Amino acid sequence: MTKRERRREGASVSRKRQGESFAAAAGVLGTVLLVALLVLCLPLTVPRFFGYHIYSVVSGSMEPSIPTGSLVYIRTMEPEKMQEGDVIAFYGARDRASIITHRVVENRAVMGEFITKGDANQAEDMTPIPYEHYIGKVVQTIPGAGTAAELLTSPKGKAAAGSVILAAVLLQMLASIPGRRQKGGGGSSDGCGT
Repeated sequence: MTKRERRREGASVSRKRQGESFAAAAGVLGTVLLVALLVLCLPLTVPRFFGYHIYSVVSGSMEPSIPTGSLVYIRTMEPEKMQEGDVIAFYGARDRASIITHRVVENRAVMGEFITKGDANQAEDMTPIPYEHYIGKVVQTIPGAGTAAELLTSPKGKAAAGSVILAAVLLQMLASIPGRRQKGGGGSSDGCGT
């Protein structure tokens, strides 16, 4: 083998190693993207399978205990069991699209209603909350996660999540190309024909 042939073979091996390194990096990046997306989505999906309702806090009526932008996890429990000091979620009096989280001041089980108050508010809520508006008890809050949840579930957030999935799939496909070339063969590696 001449010097020139050895150089060509060395360059070929070097390019092959660079391609394998790039493929490995692409595979790792694709996996990291999918895992990151999964980690972001888990707190928004898995608790629902265990009977939790999940909402984002958009007002400051419960600050400082539940800041605006928090994610709240609500568990359905019997309204009669709610006690003074429990934080509950309920539908607003005007429409069921508005969900409010306030603290129970008094549970009037005989009348089937709650007297509630937001921690940041000066006075109790003006109207009692009937049991039929009650959703459940706030059992967990994650400050700041509500803002992230709102972004993820918005149309732009869903488009971004779809783009991340697509990018991860493409990176995984790129990672598999060097393996396909080797499996596909293309001739004998010892230079002998068959």
